[in-house]
Amino acid sequence: MPKILLVDDEERFRTSLAGRLRLRGYETLDLGDGEEAIRAIRGDAEIDVVVLDRKMPVMQGEEVLREIKRYRPEAQVIMLTGHATMESATSAGKLDAFTYLQKPCALDDLTRAIDEARQETTYARQRFEIPHVAERSLKAWLKGSHGSRPGLILVGLAIFLAAVLTPAPDRLVELLSTPKTGQVSDVIIGYSSYSKMGSGETIAEYYGHKAELGATRVGEDGRPVRGDLSPEQAAFRAKVMLGILAVAALFWATGAVPVGVAALIVGLGMYLLGVLRPDDIAQAYAKDAVIFIFGVLAMSKAISKTGLDRRIGLLLLGPATTLPRLLFLFLPLFGVACSFVSEHALVAFIMPLFMMVYASTVSSVVGRQDRALAVLFVLSTCFVANCGGPGSPAAGGRNAVMMGILADYGVAPTFGQWVAYGLPFVPVMALVLATYFYLTFRRRLASRSLDVASLVREASDRIGKMTIQEYVTAGVLILVIVLWITAGNVLGMGGPVLLGLVLLNLLRVQQWREVASIQWEVVALYASACAMGKGLAMTGAALYMADRFVSVLPEVMCSGEGLAVASSLFTGLATNFMSDGATVAAIGPITVPMALISGTHPWMVGLATAFASSFAHMMIIGTPNNAIAYAMAKDPVTGEQLVTLGDFFRHGAAAVVLSFAVLWIWTFFGYWRWMGF
Repeated sequence: MPKILLVDDEERFRTSLAGRLRLRGYETLDLGDGEEAIRAIRGDAEIDVVVLDRKMPVMQGEEVLREIKRYRPEAQVIMLTGHATMESATSAGKLDAFTYLQKPCALDDLTRAIDEARQETTYARQRFEIPHVAERSLKAWLKGSHGSRPGLILVGLAIFLAAVLTPAPDRLVELLSTPKTGQVSDVIIGYSSYSKMGSGETIAEYYGHKAELGATRVGEDGRPVRGDLSPEQAAFRAKVMLGILAVAALFWATGAVPVGVAALIVGLGMYLLGVLRPDDIAQAYAKDAVIFIFGVLAMSKAISKTGLDRRIGLLLLGPATTLPRLLFLFLPLFGVACSFVSEHALVAFIMPLFMMVYASTVSSVVGRQDRALAVLFVLSTCFVANCGGPGSPAAGGRNAVMMGILADYGVAPTFGQWVAYGLPFVPVMALVLATYFYLTFRRRLASRSLDVASLVREASDRIGKMTIQEYVTAGVLILVIVLWITAGNVLGMGGPVLLGLVLLNLLRVQQWREVASIQWEVVALYASACAMGKGLAMTGAALYMADRFVSVLPEVMCSGEGLAVASSLFTGLATNFMSDGATVAAIGPITVPMALISGTHPWMVGLATAFASSFAHMMIIGTPNNAIAYAMAKDPVTGEQLVTLGDFFRHGAAAVVLSFAVLWIWTFFGYWRWMGF
C-alpha cells in the first residue's frame, strides 16, 4: 500500500484521519505544519501521496504545495480545506494539485482519490524518469527499476575495466602496426580510412596524425613537432572503444540508466581516455543524421498539430479495414515504398498517425491501456521500414558505401541491376514480419477487430476541412521531400528538414516552444551512436572485430553462398551496435576482396553485406527509424513509454533471425541461384 503524508494543523482531525486510513491498510505519516512536511517529503522517497490542508499557520497550503512540487514533482497532492471556493480550487490547480476535496469529506471519497493519485504517481515517475524501489533490501537496490539498475551499472563498469586493463591482443597490435601495401590481399584493407592512408603508413601512424594525438616535442628548428602514436598506444584506445561499445549495448538493452545518460557515457569515455580530440568528438556527435533526427521529430509535431497526419493516413492506410489487412497488405506496400523514398521520413510521418489511432482505440473501443497494440503498431512498421533497405541503391547511405567499394574494383552494378537482385526480398520479408506480429499479438490485443482506416477517417472528419495551416504544412513537407530526393547529395538529409522548420516558424505554423519540446534524449542517443561508430572506425577496433570474425570462418564459408552467409551474419549483428554505413565501410573492404580471391562473384558478397546492414532491429541506436519510433511511442494521456528498449531487443532479436532466414533461403539459395551472376 502507498505511504500517505497527512499535513493539517488540527491535531484531533489529523490523528483521527490517520488512524482510519491505517485501518484501511495505508501507511501514514501525520504532521502539523508545512515546514515539517517539506523536510519529510525531501527525505522520504517512499511517500506517494500528500493530503494537505489549505489553511494553516506559518505556511499556507499553496506555499507547501509549491515547495513539494519543486523537490518531488512526481508526488501527488490532494488539497483538503474547509474554506472551499472556486478561487482556491483554481489556485491549487495552477500549482498542479491532483484534486481538491472539501473538508470534511467521506472516507471512501478520500481513499478513492488516494488510489487514483497513487496511479498518477506511477505515470509521473515514468515521465520524470524517477526510479522507484519498492523494497528496502540490497537485492531490491541492485535490481532497481527502469532507468536506475545499480547491479547492471556495476556489471557494466566491470566489463569496461576488463576491456581497458587487460593486455591488448597480439592480433590487434599487429593490425595497427602493419604498413599499407595497396595490394588486394592487404590485411588492413578493411580499415575505414584505408584509401586515405599513405603507402607504407600504419593505422597507428595514420590515426595518431589524423586525430593529432601523438606527444608533442620540439624539433631541431625549434618548432613543435607532433610524434606518432605507438601501436600499443593506439591499441589502448581501440580497447577503450570496445569497452564503450559493450557497456553502451548493455545499458541501452536493459535500461540500466536513462537513455540520454547512456548517450553521455559514450562521449565521457571518449573524452576522458583520449580516443579523439574534444573538437573531433563534438563533431562526431553532430553528424547530418543527428540533425535529420532532430528536424524530423520537430517537424512531426507540426504535422500532428495541424491534423495533416490524418490526411496522410487516409492515403496510406485506406486498405487497412482489418488488422490482417493492415499487416499483410499495408506493410508490404510500405516496405517497397521505403526502398525508394527515405524510410526515415516515412516512419516519422506514419508514427504520429499510429499513435493517434492507438489513442482513439484505447478511449473508444478498448476503454483501457493496450500496450500490446502500441508495440504491434510501432515495431511492425519500424522493422518493415528497416527491411526496405535492400530494395534499391536509393534506400540509404549504406548502399552508396557498398556501391563505392564495388566501384573501386570496377564491378559496381547499375541501379536496375541492384533493384533486380534486391527488391524481391522486400515484400517477402514484410509478409514474414507481418506473420510474426500477427501470431505473436493476435491474442494479446484488447481489441482484435481493429479498423485502422475507419478510425483514421473518423479522426479526419472530426476536424473538418483542411485549413490554411494544413495546406502550408503540406507544401513545406512536399518541398522537403523533393529536396531529399533531388538535392540529398548536396544538402544531405538534415539541410532540407532545417529549411522546413524555419519556414514553418516564419509562416506561423509552429512556435519554438513546440520545437524545444521534442525528446532530446533520443537525439543525444543517436548522436552518441555516431560518435561511437567514428571511434570504432578510427581506432581500428571495427577492423579488429571484422578480422576476428573472418578468422573463425570454417572452410565451407570462405567462398560462394557460404561467404555471403558469413558476411551477412557478421554485418547483421554488428549493425545493431554501429551505424549501418560504418558497418558496411568496415566489413565490405574485407569481404569483397575475399570474394575476388575465392572466385566468388563480388556482387554476391557485396550485396549480401549491404542487405544485412538493414537488419538493425534490436537496438534503437542501429538506425534513425528505431530512434524516431521509440521517441514517438508514448501514451498521449499519461506520457508513459509504451514501447520500451526491452521490446526492441526482444522482438528485434526475433526479427533479425527471421531476416537472416529470408535472406539466406529466399534470396541466396532461392531466386539468386535462378538469376545467376
